[in-house]
Amino acid sequence: MQATDASNLLLSEEYASSLVYSQKRREEIKPLPRPSHDEGAFTLRPYQAEAVQNLRAALARKVLRLMLNSPTGSGKTEVGMALVKGARAKHRRVAFLCNRVHLVEQTSRRFTKAGISHGIIQGENTTRVYEPVLVASIQTIAKRGLPAVDVILIDEAHTVAGSAEYRAVIIEAAARNVPVIGLSATPYAKGLGKHYDELAGALFQEMIVAATIPELIEGGFLVDCEVYAPSEPDMSGIKQARNAFGDMDYTDADVGRAADKPELVGDIVTHWQRLAAGTATVCFAANIAHSKHIVESFQAAGVSAEHVDCYTSPEDRRAILGRIETGETLIVSNVGILAEGWDFPACRTLILARPTRSLIRYIQMAGRVLRPHASKVRALILDHSGTVSRLGFPTDEFPLELDDGTPKPASSTTDDAAREAALPKACPTCAYMTTAHKCPICGHARVKKSGVEVQAGELVLVQKKQKPTKIDKQAFYSQLISVATKKGYQAGWISNQYRNYFGVWPKGLDQTPAEPTAEFVGYMKHLQIRFAKAKGASHAND
Repeated sequence: MQATDASNLLLSEEYASSLVYSQKRREEIKPLPRPSHDEGAFTLRPYQAEAVQNLRAALARKVLRLMLNSPTGSGKTEVGMALVKGARAKHRRVAFLCNRVHLVEQTSRRFTKAGISHGIIQGENTTRVYEPVLVASIQTIAKRGLPAVDVILIDEAHTVAGSAEYRAVIIEAAARNVPVIGLSATPYAKGLGKHYDELAGALFQEMIVAATIPELIEGGFLVDCEVYAPSEPDMSGIKQARNAFGDMDYTDADVGRAADKPELVGDIVTHWQRLAAGTATVCFAANIAHSKHIVESFQAAGVSAEHVDCYTSPEDRRAILGRIETGETLIVSNVGILAEGWDFPACRTLILARPTRSLIRYIQMAGRVLRPHASKVRALILDHSGTVSRLGFPTDEFPLELDDGTPKPASSTTDDAAREAALPKACPTCAYMTTAHKCPICGHARVKKSGVEVQAGELVLVQKKQKPTKIDKQAFYSQLISVATKKGYQAGWISNQYRNYFGVWPKGLDQTPAEPTAEFVGYMKHLQIRFAKAKGASHAND
């Protein structure tokens, strides 16, 4: 693939020669040698390996534009590297495209660690463009053109629908029958599956789902979260517009004015000190000024906090992120620069200080704290934005199909009421977010009307269960340990299954396993059947 107007470009001799990369040269490139150290080897998890096979099967069916849906923390970069190594084993040349400079740098480090020899195309950092694998910035490619390649991978591919640069690359790839595989944790952008005349097809024709967030939590590959919503700005009358993802969201200027108020900023500090003191924390603010005000308030309270934004130099950003990793800094605040590509599993607490209606933006932010780590059993989200009450928990099931641009039918009043009833609400006593009638933290019970609660559009009479004893809880917990040991599940699975059953996290229980009883086995089978039915229903709608 070549630039459309190379005469206007000041290209190095090395780069210009790569633009006429020939088929003969491709055939001369040898497969990558095995790395000489163990660091380069990695083993795919079962769901990752299955995703790779499903992608290859789709390519064999001549589906050339594929989207991989792989949630934050699920290891989509590992899947991408497996695809790169597979392509190189067949003497294919690969381009891996990123939309941010720090993602180019991060991908390059990961490739080097995995033993994947590669070149870089990114502004002044362009080097070794003769390599069979290229990690490239889409902004630089838009200016200079892309050397001839056989496969294109696009990181954070939810940005494609709103990017003329990416669309141009995909259109040219379609004309040349070059496969394009998008990788995204949040492929919910409007128009990703939309048909364009230039392509005689869609930007992406098919989506492969590696795993869902609930599945990853159940397997212990992600952690569940607890959410508190102590306060939120008044968003009534705030303007909305389409963002870069095609979502309707609050406009940046207006959301900043609503959220950046002294009393709200002070409330953020107060509740962090009460609920999350001492934990590694990332904060997402409404704008740069808001983020700096939050940092200043934490520093005034004696808490080590720092701010990063797109104007922070790469050296300073690395230093700041290094300090939060060592514990020298407890809180790092930003607007959106850390929403993609920042991996720090030990980060336990998320402060949501930026109100949003964008599912993509929300899940990207929340994903920063859902990675498992030895220092945490679950993540903590302090929602000072009202987002959880608008969009639900970030660990819910989300869309499993590409948006084709078709207008959705208007929902009925009944549908809206059912959706509203199913959303979590903050306990008026302790601010814990829950869908339960009775708060599992403080025990406060919401007032019911005539002894009946409305749930999902149905009138359901709530039957009070007999309160379990500590012996009951220990027996259930010990049987979960036994099942997890036999099936190779991680500790997070045990905690989440316990919480699903009792409504609280396990605490102060013995770690001794116990043989499952018939009643327990029946309960677990019931869960498997329910999960299978739910999964089957979602696939039936694909």
